[in-house]
Amino acid sequence: MHPENWPQFYTATIQHWNNLLADEKYKSVITNSLGYLVQKRKIKLNGFVVMNNHIHFIWQATAGNNLKDIQTGFKKFSSQQFVILLRQDKVLNQYAVSSADRKHHFWKRNSLSVELFTPAVFQQKLDYIHSNPVVAGICEYPEQYKYSSAAFYEKGIDEFGILEHYAGL
Repeated sequence: MHPENWPQFYTATIQHWNNLLADEKYKSVITNSLGYLVQKRKIKLNGFVVMNNHIHFIWQATAGNNLKDIQTGFKKFSSQQFVILLRQDKVLNQYAVSSADRKHHFWKRNSLSVELFTPAVFQQKLDYIHSNPVVAGICEYPEQYKYSSAAFYEKGIDEFGILEHYAGL
């Protein structure tokens, strides 16, 4: 028997690779949005990293939920929160666009979403997520980076209370 929804490796990038997420308050928009989705039992979150200009998740829609709708809702809600913060910081105009369907654009179109059918591919993607801050030179070890699930898998620390171990531990 196959699951209704396979875990997904999801990547979304800030438009033009801008470092919008460099400030912790913008990273918190991401973690708070994930927390809401977990709390409402729309997703199971197995892994994540929030970098300065992109995000990676391993998540799975729960029964009765559609991951495509969740992705769209996540991007829409986070964009609304970015508008509020950027307006306060008086830099909202940096993200202005002349588009019929929006005044501001934060996320690049066509985010990547890949179903993870095997444990080997799942682990490869989780390792990739956790290595992002190390490769970027932000920290020496993955578990040192706050906005990642690496400390959860290495030390059992879930600072945001949003993670579920992929092995059910």
